[in-house]
Amino acid sequence: MLISCALCAQEAAQKPEKPPERAPAAEKKPDKPELPFQIQLLETHIRFETNGDSRKEIHTIVKINNILGARQFARLGFDYNRRFQQIEIPLVRISHANGGTSEVLPSAIADPPNPAVEKYPAYQEVRVKSVRLLGLQEGDTVEYRVITTTSHHPLAPDFWLEHSLDRSGQVLAEQYDLDLPASREVKVWTSEYSQSFEEAKSGQGDAMRVSYRWKYPAGSAPPKNADRAATDLPAYLANADVALTTYTEWPKFMLAMQKLFPTASATTEIKDKAMKLTAEAKTPEERLHLLYDFVAQKITTVDLPLGSTGYATRTAQEILASGYATPEDKCVLLLALAGGAELEAKPALTGTQVPTTNRALILPSLFPHVLVLASTEKKSIWLDPSEPVTPFAMIEVNLRGKPALLPYPRSDTRFFENVSTVLPFAAFQKVGVDAKLGESGNVTAKVKYTMRGDNELLLRVAFYQTPKEKWKDVAGLLAISDGFRGQVTSVNASDPTATKEPFTVEYEISQPKFVDWSKKPVRIPALLPQISLPDPPARAAAGGKAPNIELGTPLDVETRMTLRLPAGTTVQTPAGTAVGRDYATFASKYGMLQNTVTASRRVNFLLPEIPADRATDYNAFLHAVQNDEAQVFTLDRKAESSKHDKPVKPASKP
Repeated sequence: MLISCALCAQEAAQKPEKPPERAPAAEKKPDKPELPFQIQLLETHIRFETNGDSRKEIHTIVKINNILGARQFARLGFDYNRRFQQIEIPLVRISHANGGTSEVLPSAIADPPNPAVEKYPAYQEVRVKSVRLLGLQEGDTVEYRVITTTSHHPLAPDFWLEHSLDRSGQVLAEQYDLDLPASREVKVWTSEYSQSFEEAKSGQGDAMRVSYRWKYPAGSAPPKNADRAATDLPAYLANADVALTTYTEWPKFMLAMQKLFPTASATTEIKDKAMKLTAEAKTPEERLHLLYDFVAQKITTVDLPLGSTGYATRTAQEILASGYATPEDKCVLLLALAGGAELEAKPALTGTQVPTTNRALILPSLFPHVLVLASTEKKSIWLDPSEPVTPFAMIEVNLRGKPALLPYPRSDTRFFENVSTVLPFAAFQKVGVDAKLGESGNVTAKVKYTMRGDNELLLRVAFYQTPKEKWKDVAGLLAISDGFRGQVTSVNASDPTATKEPFTVEYEISQPKFVDWSKKPVRIPALLPQISLPDPPARAAAGGKAPNIELGTPLDVETRMTLRLPAGTTVQTPAGTAVGRDYATFASKYGMLQNTVTASRRVNFLLPEIPADRATDYNAFLHAVQNDEAQVFTLDRKAESSKHDKPVKPASKP
């Protein structure tokens, strides 16, 4: 269950993660509960004021079923932003299974900065209030109340909220209350699951209020409301049951988002820095590239989700002086430096599920990512400076093609622009495998990847975020994903932040008993990565239209292998394959030269998608590739064994 109030930068309610699913036991003991804990009661009451202030109170009663549950509740943590929020914990009581109760002492309550900002003073208003619960045992019951008060939020007087009701059975009884000022225009949405609720009005005039209550007692499912038409939330709110917002139209929301990125002339300090950084550039795009590299790589990223600071940003001068920034503050600095270098650049907010219609429910949480849209004389360039390993003008695949909201739109009617789907370079992946098969049947291989594109970005992030002493773990996962088995013995990678060049990874891997020479004959596959092809489309429902077949970003994948064999080994090589379409091509070659086997496969995806009515043709292409990958080399060492094992014929008498 997710409980989130978008007004709060981080949700104050504590609920541990779901326990991992257990393997079925041979015998189930009916007296043993399946869950480590059971939430017997979850009550939430949220009250919003006309000025956007709010008060949220959560009352929870939890039964600890076993030692795992005791460990999960040994510490309760509540995230908040001290700049505009306060958290009180008026009650934490433990009722012990063996009798008696105990209250938590004030000394057990701590209020440190969020671990993500411990080293960054400018963001230490983002905090975690926590409570230690010592000595929890099986059968104990924990009861606590948490009150979060929000005042003078940076986006006040507007407010918004999303909430998902429990459907797992982990909560026996849930009550969710909303108390809203009737004088504010608020859009309230409910899913089909949460249609049944109590609605009441109180007060008069400006003091009139409207309240809503969802109440589900133990063991019951939310009933249908016969008097209310079905109001399913759209796809972008598929996981919510209740949502509300005071943003009733896009222009109003854009004005609010302009608070994130105020327009102001670049200061002398910012202009001087921009001129210094771009002194060697000859074109506007080169100037932009240099500014981007500085912000992305020289300004340390503070990994906080958008909204943790209450949608408040720092000034470009503060960011530049400190040398660190959240992703949105990095965009603030890049925008300022671009202005200082006389380049046109605008902020853009986007996400994987962005509504664009006038009837959409407008929530800031639907825009978790900030980009920069820059314009030169020749083209528009989308930039994401949040990670130091992202190449210039590359946007992650999940955001490409998605609508992005421009707080400063190009016209009064064009609020959105789609993020570019074009990469700044041709995407390719080259894999070379240099392997040796020993007489004992062991195989060792050196594998080298050279790549540009989406896989490149994934690997750059993985190697950048992983300490070098643990790079073998990353290489091991890479090997498994490509179908290689064995132990990785050494790893080397190029600098993940050297984004102007393709990224390279090299590792050595060994696998004992790769072949068993006693088996006749020995068959082995080509030691090449498996080529990932999209599955054929599922059949459309009756009367429905089948979706297009998504092939992804155009990509050229080339794999090559050399495998040295023990002396005296004979080989039967499979036949190569060649298949050509307008959307993709595939070719393979296999050969043998002396004691070395060679293999190569190349697939080139030319189009991002093809119509659904070409499914039959695509299936034929897919099967041709899969059949080729299923081919094997046949090895035989008979000649070698007969040389040594053939009995010597006695010499004849003279």
